[in-house]
Amino acid sequence: MYTPPAARAARAYQRVAVESSIEGGASPHRLVEMLYEGLGQSLLAAQGALARGDIGVKGEQIGRAVRLLEEGLKPGLDTTRGGELAGRLRALYDYCIARLTTANLRNDAAIVAEVAALISPVAQAWSEIGPQAHAVAP
Repeated sequence: MYTPPAARAARAYQRVAVESSIEGGASPHRLVEMLYEGLGQSLLAAQGALARGDIGVKGEQIGRAVRLLEEGLKPGLDTTRGGELAGRLRALYDYCIARLTTANLRNDAAIVAEVAALISPVAQAWSEIGPQAHAVAP
């Protein structure tokens, strides 16, 4: 059964609770943007926690980043209609999840920075296409 992108984006956003509430009239495009923003914030916070030696906060932030990828961004992908792009994004998200798990276990800030560098251009591109474009995969 086909689920419209708006419904997928709203459900994904609710699952990960990026903020305390969803903006009342947020478009599906904006919801995905918010997921990317939350992911970027978590990665930055994890790097800062590692620099301070705050392992507890590091673990919380990496866990949040993994949830944003696994429960927020991945479910929004429409691999049926999104074709190769959606498949490549899924592979990127899976790679980032695996790397973040390793970073968490090893307390490795370089791996967190690697993931941030991989996700940043995707988030930027998503932001630049604007809500008027009919994107099939976040």
